[in-house]
Amino acid sequence: MAKEIWRPGNMLYPTPAVMVSCMREGEKPNIITVAWAGTICSDPAMLSISVRKERYSYDILKETGEFVVNLTSKKLARAADWCGVRSGREYDKFKEMNLTPLESQKISAPGIAESPVNIECKVKQSIDLGSHTIFIAEVMCVTVDDKLLDDKGRLDLGKAKLVAYSHGEYFMLGEKVGKFGYSVAKKGTAKKAKKKK
Repeated sequence: MAKEIWRPGNMLYPTPAVMVSCMREGEKPNIITVAWAGTICSDPAMLSISVRKERYSYDILKETGEFVVNLTSKKLARAADWCGVRSGREYDKFKEMNLTPLESQKISAPGIAESPVNIECKVKQSIDLGSHTIFIAEVMCVTVDDKLLDDKGRLDLGKAKLVAYSHGEYFMLGEKVGKFGYSVAKKGTAKKAKKKK
């Protein structure tokens, strides 16, 4: 198979397309769409987002040290794109996109009620890396749409129709191809799992 050599670039795709909500006290809440986001630690639960300094939300994040990562569903894809190309300096993004601020449990910044999963975060460290500053944050609380829970209370994120971002385009996550550990599972275990479906 032939390969081409390209210059260094951000090619780690797909990435989650998340809507990050933040707010200064006494001001309207804002939403910034972020594709540079990811899990960085399980205990304590931590994640990161990377934001350009010129973005309106940058100063809010630096000053408050709080934000909510709101997962994006197919229904929210248009709003996520719009919030990523419009500035909170000029628009009330919640109002323009008919979104509802959701009171958070552990922080002041609201989540987005229409999002299937809201992850409340407190910044522990920020590092200027060049074009972006990475905000490393601890997860303080997670709220989940109860429609995503099965009769045993287990989360089924497949029902959320989540959206990913890949090289300038949005895609809905699709067919399940396996689960954690399936490559080493005993054949009998895999057959039992199929029968349950």
